[in-house]
Amino acid sequence: MPNIVVEELIHTPTEEQKVELVERKGIGHPDSLADGIAESMSRELCKEYLKRFGVVMHHNTDETQIIAGKSSPRFGGGEVIEPIYIILVGRATKKVGNEAIPTDKVALNAAKKYVKSAMRYLDPELDVVFDVRLGEGSADLQDVFKRKKEIPLANDTSFGIGFAPLSETEKLVLNAERRIYEELRKKVPAIGEDIKVMGLREKDKIKLTVAVAMIDQFVNNLSEYDAVKSEITAFLKEISADYTSREVEVFVNTADDYSTNSVYLTVTGTSAENGDDGNVGRGNRCNGLITPGRPMSMEATSGKNPINHVGKLYNLLSNMIANRCYEEVEGIREVYVRILSQIGKPINDPKVLSIQIIPQKGYTIEKLDRRVREIAEEMIGNITKLTDKIVKGEIKTF
Repeated sequence: MPNIVVEELIHTPTEEQKVELVERKGIGHPDSLADGIAESMSRELCKEYLKRFGVVMHHNTDETQIIAGKSSPRFGGGEVIEPIYIILVGRATKKVGNEAIPTDKVALNAAKKYVKSAMRYLDPELDVVFDVRLGEGSADLQDVFKRKKEIPLANDTSFGIGFAPLSETEKLVLNAERRIYEELRKKVPAIGEDIKVMGLREKDKIKLTVAVAMIDQFVNNLSEYDAVKSEITAFLKEISADYTSREVEVFVNTADDYSTNSVYLTVTGTSAENGDDGNVGRGNRCNGLITPGRPMSMEATSGKNPINHVGKLYNLLSNMIANRCYEEVEGIREVYVRILSQIGKPINDPKVLSIQIIPQKGYTIEKLDRRVREIAEEMIGNITKLTDKIVKGEIKTF
C-alpha cells in the first residue's frame, strides 16, 4: 500500500519530559454521560437496522446534549428540584422503501437503559427529561442491497490519531477512575459515579487531584464525609503501586470548605443534577484519556455511525494499530499513528496512514519498517470488521 509512511520521530519521550498532564472524566461526569448515551443510541439503532435489513443504515447521534438540572443536596438525603434535560440529537434513517422504522423509540429506550446501567441513583424516569430530536433520513431498497456488497466510502475528509504505549501517569489516571467506579464504589455507597481525575507528573512525583461526587443519603455529617474522603485517598495510594513506582500524592475534593459545610454532595451521584452541562466529544478521547502532551483529534468518537464515519473508525483503528505495533515489534519506544480519509473514497484506502516511531537505543527505522507496515496494511484492510465489535459494545469509545 503506497500511502503508508513510516518515519522516525525526533521527540523527547513522554516519560523523559519534566511535566506531564493527564485527565480522565469518569462514567458519571456530564460529558461522559453524553458520550455513553450517544454510543448506546447508535448501537441500538445499528441492531434495529441489522434485524430489519441486514445492514446498518446511515445515522449519527454524536450531538447529544445534557442541560443541567437543579438539586438541593444535604447530609442524610436531599432532593432533585428540576430534572436534568437531555436532548437526543442527530440523524437517523427513519424509512427504507415503504417501511417506517421507530428510530425515536429505539433511541429513547437506549438512552434510558444506559442511564439506568451506569448510574445507581439517577432515575431516568423521574430525574431526567429526554427530548428526542433525530433528524429524518431515508434510503431506497437498491441502496440497501448495494451496501451489503461494497466497501463503505468515507463520509468526510477527517483524521484519527492513536499512540502507544500509555505512560505510567496515563495508566494511573485511567485506572484510578476505573477502579474507584468498579471496585471502591461497590464497597462505599456514598461514592457517586461522577469522578474526575487530573494527574500532574513533575519529574518523578505524581499528584492526583480527584473530584468525587458524594451521594448525600449515605453521608450523615461532616465527619462521615471526611472519612469517605480518607478512604478514597488510601485506596488510590494503595493501587498506585500497580502502575508506577514513582511517589504519588492524592488530593480529594480540594474545593471543600469545612468551615461553611460547603462540600461536594449530590443527590444522584452526578454534577449534572445541579449546574454542570455535558456534550458528546468534550471529554475523553477514545482511549479513555485527555492527554494535552500527545497529539489528539478533536473528533467525537461516541455516537458516530460505525460503518463509514471515519471520525469514529480512524480514531479507534489508529490506537489499535499503535498498540499492536508496540506489543509485537521489538525496538519501539513510542509510536504515533495518524490516518487521514478523503471524502467519497473507500475507508480501507486512506489518503495517508502515517506511522511515527521513537526507536529504542540500538534500533533503526529501517529495521522496524517492514513489520510495522505489515501490521498497518492488515488492520486497515480489515477495517470493516470493526463495525461488528462496535455494535456489540466490545470497543470503548470514551
